[in-house]
Amino acid sequence: MRVCYSLKWNLLNSLIGLRFPDVADISTEELAIWLEDDNKTDPVLLDARSKSEYAISHLRGADWMPHDLPEIGSFMNGSKTTPIITYCSVGYRSAILAQRLQNMGYEKVFNLKGSLFLWFSENRPVFCGEEIVSFIHPLNLFWSLWL
Repeated sequence: MRVCYSLKWNLLNSLIGLRFPDVADISTEELAIWLEDDNKTDPVLLDARSKSEYAISHLRGADWMPHDLPEIGSFMNGSKTTPIITYCSVGYRSAILAQRLQNMGYEKVFNLKGSLFLWFSENRPVFCGEEIVSFIHPLNLFWSLWL
């Protein structure tokens, strides 16, 4: 069962990488280490999912910015060199957002590989506001199979 799980994640990540070759990614482990390091500046975390998905759970401190928001420039306040991590459910919508940010000149944009589903499956915390929760929104029945 674990082999099948790994294969589907490898396939999905490969497809996302082929579709978005210029978008750098960051692993869930790398992000967890980064967020725990008090000597590193925290990245801006952007949740590219729908409002209803974000409302149920998200990464601590993440801002909601859907991948298909028509004008994202007016919502970005930081320096073009501020590190930004985008995520969604599995990494596709967040790759779209990451590419859009790169096209706007943001220099340190990373897509969370495996995104929230992988983060959650590794028993890392997800939040609703400041409270840790034990549920994430799967979008629909198909994507719930990835949890």
